[in-house]
Amino acid sequence: MIKFINLVIGGAAGTIARYLLAGAVYRFTGTGFPYGTLIVNISGCFILGFLASLSDKKFMLGPDARLLLMIGFCGAYTTFSTLIFETDNLVRNGQAIRAFTNIFASIILGFILFRIGTFIGEII
Repeated sequence: MIKFINLVIGGAAGTIARYLLAGAVYRFTGTGFPYGTLIVNISGCFILGFLASLSDKKFMLGPDARLLLMIGFCGAYTTFSTLIFETDNLVRNGQAIRAFTNIFASIILGFILFRIGTFIGEII
């Protein structure tokens, strides 16, 4: 039962964090390009990389913390399906260059930030 409680708490926190961060970004940048989703995705990659390093390399996260943070929080926080949906909207609106930019930036920057998060987690 504690597993499901950790997932629910982490998922709720991740959902709220995603909503607040993406909303703040959109208020700053506007909605012409899905910057909110991009920022959430790449920051989520950083967070997940950092937590994975703490868990796998430093053994600082036990199974309950992994469920809460890595699966619950990060699973609800990152928005890859929204990335695909918004990219498709860009394509359908004739903005193929913006669609390509969105996919490229999300994946490449996400991977780079995942590795940076892993590195920082390893040196702590």
